[in-house]
Amino acid sequence: MSNCVFITGATSGFGLASAKLFAQHGYKLILTGRRIERLAQLADELGQQCQVHYASLDVRDSQQVAQLVAALPEDFKQVTALINNAGLALGTDPCDKASLADWHTMIDTNVTGLVNVTHALLPILTQQTVASVVNLASIASNWPYPGSHVYGASKAFVAQFSRNLRCDLVGSGVRVTSLEPGLSESEFSLVRFGGDQEKYQQLYGNSNALQPEDIANIIYWLVEQPAHININSLEVMPSSQAWNNFNVVKQAN
Repeated sequence: MSNCVFITGATSGFGLASAKLFAQHGYKLILTGRRIERLAQLADELGQQCQVHYASLDVRDSQQVAQLVAALPEDFKQVTALINNAGLALGTDPCDKASLADWHTMIDTNVTGLVNVTHALLPILTQQTVASVVNLASIASNWPYPGSHVYGASKAFVAQFSRNLRCDLVGSGVRVTSLEPGLSESEFSLVRFGGDQEKYQQLYGNSNALQPEDIANIIYWLVEQPAHININSLEVMPSSQAWNNFNVVKQAN
């Protein structure tokens, strides 16, 4: 039986790079995302290397998630790895100027969506001798910064949810990892900046940021660890990024 990986948010960034890497190693792929045209193109490209099943999916819709999992073709029913990659950040304004709609969208995608997919696939994952869940959190789950408010809080949920899953699944053969990347260059940030290319370039120009392929390599390494090893959490930054001083605001007398 071939290993089979289920990837959310497979149309860009970490998800796309992971799909390509797992295909190179002969994994069966279940690719999901909201942009069906991109999924179809990717499936056509990777289908030369491995078996691919793809489907449009809005992870926020629990019924749609459950129906997709229930309808998986026979050759794709034995999922051995789940990459919970679908997620987003919206806006960089401080909390008192942030959009409530953006807050709801981040919670619905980063928290509710991840929970929906995980819950639907756990009955399959726990049937495997060895299986892996890799949840994409962020350094924002560990470290606050201005403008992170709900995004950071949603990723803190991902990190803690991962640890709690570990407790419940210990001894089942299902490993769970919270993967927490720092500055990463991908479409993710362009979405956060509302498509502002100049703002994007200001952040990433000469920063030598992490690339999607870097994270895909780490994800593959996590999944390929021997059965007796679980990487609980892994925080990774580019070497150009580190912590800064605490902010001190001077008050007028």
